[in-house]
Amino acid sequence: MQPEFILKTRFGYETFRPGQKEIVETILGRRDCLAVLPTGAGKSICFQVPALMQPGVTFVVSPLISLMEDQVDHLRRQGVPAVCLNSSMSKHTYNRTLYDVASGAYKLLYLSPERLQNEGFIRFARKNPPDFVVVDEAHCVSQWGHDFRPSYLQIGDFVKGLPRRPLYAAFTATATPRVRQDIVESLGMTEPSVIVRSFDRPNLFLAKESPIDKDRALLEELEKRKGESGIVYCATHQNTETVFRLLKRQGYSVCRYHAGLTPGERQRAQEDFVGGRIKIVTATSAFGMGIDKQDISFVIHYNMPQSLEEYYQEAGRAGRDGKEAHCLLFYCKEDLAINRALANEQEKPERALGLIRSMWDYCRYDGCLRNYILRYFGEVNDRECGKCSYCCKISWRNLFTNILRKG
Repeated sequence: MQPEFILKTRFGYETFRPGQKEIVETILGRRDCLAVLPTGAGKSICFQVPALMQPGVTFVVSPLISLMEDQVDHLRRQGVPAVCLNSSMSKHTYNRTLYDVASGAYKLLYLSPERLQNEGFIRFARKNPPDFVVVDEAHCVSQWGHDFRPSYLQIGDFVKGLPRRPLYAAFTATATPRVRQDIVESLGMTEPSVIVRSFDRPNLFLAKESPIDKDRALLEELEKRKGESGIVYCATHQNTETVFRLLKRQGYSVCRYHAGLTPGERQRAQEDFVGGRIKIVTATSAFGMGIDKQDISFVIHYNMPQSLEEYYQEAGRAGRDGKEAHCLLFYCKEDLAINRALANEQEKPERALGLIRSMWDYCRYDGCLRNYILRYFGEVNDRECGKCSYCCKISWRNLFTNILRKG
């Protein structure tokens, strides 16, 4: 059976996107693989196709329950037998799911990294070992990444403890060279093929500004984008609620999403936004991971994020349909102070403070924004992009200079 057959019959795609087939073939060649693909490049297909070509079950380690549930729902609609384990299950449902997994009823089992530390589940996995283990959002394993999760550090020991070594692959959308090395070492990957696709998203226009009045600047920007679908990211629950009320008063079709809401409220907000019933969502960084919405045409950061990885991952949720999209970042010294204060509350603040410095350097950078981001992720590109706020400013300046000279 060829991968293209699975791709078409199970997922409805005629051909792989650039880079996908190389990753699929690497995995099917029984070689460990770390794949770094930009947001929207279709990384899930890269492990779901090989999973369906294995005789047994695939364990997919994922950081968020909502992300797991979304992917499982999507797979089931495609006719793929998939399930997830989570802490909200009753004991009966949990045990029944494990029984069905052992019986071969499912091809993909989605799990949190914390589940791999559960003694009961460890015993189950050793009796019913997976043929393939996938670590999704693998940057969470790195202490130098923007979303470090200590539980991810136990994944390598879990895999080593299995009675036979499975296929082993890790995926992420944002990883600097240092983070990639950390992922390979922390997971205990064996001479992996490290496949890195360009971080460039040519259809995204990148812009930044430091307005005196953020609310006014936000409304002016949204006035240009009436009827379009987009996300406004905020640093805190309070900011999210304040911006939500501002846009609501101005008559915008808007909802909000943050961890302070009930699970039901968050679910409704996500469904309304993805379904197109609501055009704009104001949200913290809790929103967006795994959201399959192709027509997001703008992402605005009302506050400076805590890292460039976080910023580019969130900005990359725009333009997944390949159409032109706008990414605007607001920043100010108050954002910097808040992020530093949050970092200093951590047990080891040095890592977080280093990421914040890189983010602030980007905000203050006077040059091509795209090139700055590409260099940060280890990609060399010296040509000005012509599609960021700096390059457009220079183009207008040059045009005006030429007009004066001719005059």
